[in-house]
Amino acid sequence: MRKFNKSHKLDNVYYDIRGPVVEEANRMQNNGIDILQLNTGNPPAFNMMAPDAMIQDILRNLKNSEAYCHHKGLFPARNAIVQYYQTRGLLNITVDNVYIGNGSSELILMCLQALCNEGDEILIPKPDYPLWTASAFLSGGKAVHYHCDEENGWLPDIDDIKSKINENTKAIVIINPNNPTGAVYPPEYVQQIVDLAVENELIIFADEIYDKIIYDDLDFKPISTMTDETLVITFNGLSKSHRIPGFRVGWCIISGNTKDTKDYLEGIDILASSRLCSNVPAQQTIQTALGGYQSIENLVKPSGRLYKQRDIVYERLNAIDGIECVKPRGALYAFPKIDIDKFNITDDVKFALDFLKQEKVLIVQGTGFNWDKPDHFRIVFLPNPEELTDCMDRLERFMHHYKQN
Repeated sequence: MRKFNKSHKLDNVYYDIRGPVVEEANRMQNNGIDILQLNTGNPPAFNMMAPDAMIQDILRNLKNSEAYCHHKGLFPARNAIVQYYQTRGLLNITVDNVYIGNGSSELILMCLQALCNEGDEILIPKPDYPLWTASAFLSGGKAVHYHCDEENGWLPDIDDIKSKINENTKAIVIINPNNPTGAVYPPEYVQQIVDLAVENELIIFADEIYDKIIYDDLDFKPISTMTDETLVITFNGLSKSHRIPGFRVGWCIISGNTKDTKDYLEGIDILASSRLCSNVPAQQTIQTALGGYQSIENLVKPSGRLYKQRDIVYERLNAIDGIECVKPRGALYAFPKIDIDKFNITDDVKFALDFLKQEKVLIVQGTGFNWDKPDHFRIVFLPNPEELTDCMDRLERFMHHYKQN
């Protein structure tokens, strides 16, 4: 019988957030073993629910959401997004600049598919959120990773970015606040990257999905407000800040210099039209979500649950002999470093599997984020303080005697 293989477009596509370690966790769960799943930023799984008013929006508008809507999204929802960004200082956009998607993930792939030809290069941070690297390769382009410096609070290495720009470079991805490191880039630092993009005529893809999840009163400025000299496409959504990842509500905004991008933007529009529209019921909640009091503020202030959980993980990780961690300043994750010589670690997938099997906790190995050494892992700090303390107890117990065979 004829053999069918997967497409070669998938040769460089990995998504280990749901990879082989997760498969083992699923097998264990199917055998009745409880697993603490710290591999994804999934707030409702840890009893961090959406505001009731958002759910009411969907329920009350459900009967009016049965038909397709405009391929860019519902007008009131897009208008609410425009008004939100106007309050952040982005004044030169209209509803025509906004596309709503089934999460920002769909729109990331769409924007790269519309852009990339064979040989085109996209600059992506290392470590990265792996969807970006996967999408670049799936779109026929090539991901080129620039280094983020752990010794400098995981800020991007400007000189490394400069060294990797060439005639094939089409765009640069900036993930701020960052997943997986939790870094929040100072606006003046981001401006240096923006200036490089302008100088080299690069599109800026600004992944700002965690823009509301920032600790310690750090300053954050949307990249779209920093330049009108090059094209900026900003990605955001409600999955994390408003705790509705299952509803798949995201958007992208086209801003900046669109003078020579008409053909590219037509490509995005073709792809948006071909999927008809994103799910309509979930769009009904955007207007309420972006207006009025933002409940996420209660969670990230010093008395808030996320703030406390961030501190528990940071302090406990650094108290374990052989582990050190830069303090996360945003998002939902820590990305600690392991002393691989002390623990004889040569394979971080095996490390994650060993921890899973012994302590029933699911984490993601650092190489799953296109990090090039087996010396990091990502841990989600969404469990409540009691669960998180127990998790850190398990990790400390595990590391006390761990040696990789």
